[in-house]
Amino acid sequence: MRAKCDYHCSVIMAGFHIDRISEDIKREIISIMRELKDPRINEMLTVIKVDVSGDLSYAKVYISSIQGIEAAKSSIKGLESAGGYIRKQLGTRLHLRKSPELKFVADDSIEKGMDLFEKIKEISNEN
Repeated sequence: MRAKCDYHCSVIMAGFHIDRISEDIKREIISIMRELKDPRINEMLTVIKVDVSGDLSYAKVYISSIQGIEAAKSSIKGLESAGGYIRKQLGTRLHLRKSPELKFVADDSIEKGMDLFEKIKEISNEN
């Protein structure tokens, strides 16, 4: 019975570890993006979430912009060209043995959220 608990507890701890590293990577990427000087990278970007693989070798970084999905997509090009620099900085700042390979993905969460906010505002003004 003890072995089953040990396995279950280690799976929970592994999940917690990945979640913590994902949040650390998210925080550091936001900080690094502010330092980048590439004109293709929009100043109104944010990192929505970071999905890290179980072995920490890959990370999918979801990027969104207040100015819409097209601004996020064009900023992705600048982020991809700075990918090596960002990856090196992550490894240094987080003291990782191996920095994950980064894949940037444009996300329209902020744009959808702003549209929803406007609709709610319209409805509340009608009442």
